[in-house]
Amino acid sequence: MYDLIIIGGGAAGLTAGMYASRGGLKTILFEKGIAGGLALTTDVIENYPGFSNDISGIKLMGAMAEQAKRFGVEIVTDNIVKITEQKVITTQKAKSYKAPAVIIAAGANPGKLGIPGEKKLTGKGVSYCATCDGPLFKGKDVAVVGGGNTAIEEALFLTKYTNKVTVIHRRNALRADKILRDRAISNPKIDFFWQAKVSEIIGNDKLDGIKIENVISREIKEIYPGAIFIYIGFEPNTGFLKGAVDMDKEGYIITDENMKTSVEGIYACGDCRKKMLRQIVTACSEGATAAVAALRYLESRSKI
Repeated sequence: MYDLIIIGGGAAGLTAGMYASRGGLKTILFEKGIAGGLALTTDVIENYPGFSNDISGIKLMGAMAEQAKRFGVEIVTDNIVKITEQKVITTQKAKSYKAPAVIIAAGANPGKLGIPGEKKLTGKGVSYCATCDGPLFKGKDVAVVGGGNTAIEEALFLTKYTNKVTVIHRRNALRADKILRDRAISNPKIDFFWQAKVSEIIGNDKLDGIKIENVISREIKEIYPGAIFIYIGFEPNTGFLKGAVDMDKEGYIITDENMKTSVEGIYACGDCRKKMLRQIVTACSEGATAAVAALRYLESRSKI
């Protein structure tokens, strides 16, 4: 028996585990991959408080995972496929666990364009992780889809390896922070297709080219990059929660300011939660809040 089950081992889940274990809760954390979550794919983190120099996602999240283990969090590699209102979870390995409190920190995955060729060529020139795949295209031309912080951060990262980076964005201006916009626009290796979208990815066994459509004129142009990196937002990893807690139409979990969901004793934090800002620092803050809320909930139950 455990006092607390945490689903997800990114920044939110690891922080929640650390706070819960330090508070005396017997805590088990489930992560389907390597503890650290999506932040592991970030090459440079320069806005996490306390670091005068940049730090890699691998190094930062590795330190968080070790810290959580040091305080007693039991980390298990397995995927959750179902959770009930009674706080019973079922894993992909057909095991069941129950605890009086649950924290959902399942995160989110990069969004898909949903266009012809995307699924077929994923891993064959279509990528959602420049840190993972960028070095494979050294000296080649590549394309990046998106205009937010992540897209521009990754475009800048790709200039370390590639000959040219073409950024394709639906609007006529970038949505990224000003410091990133300025860096990208002034970088001689980056050019732009404004008010444009990718309508098709061409190729059989590998990426041969992409079709770019102007969203105003509908004119279509083909270019021939070695790879395309897609950053158009995120999709929450909440499919296993259907019917268990309240979510919005996009699948993000609805909570109050204390991370409490619609079900007593179930909390949510991090990128799977409906909110404005998705950053490592906010994930950590929410993880701490969720853990303390769960701790107080369990203390109130023990007094009844």
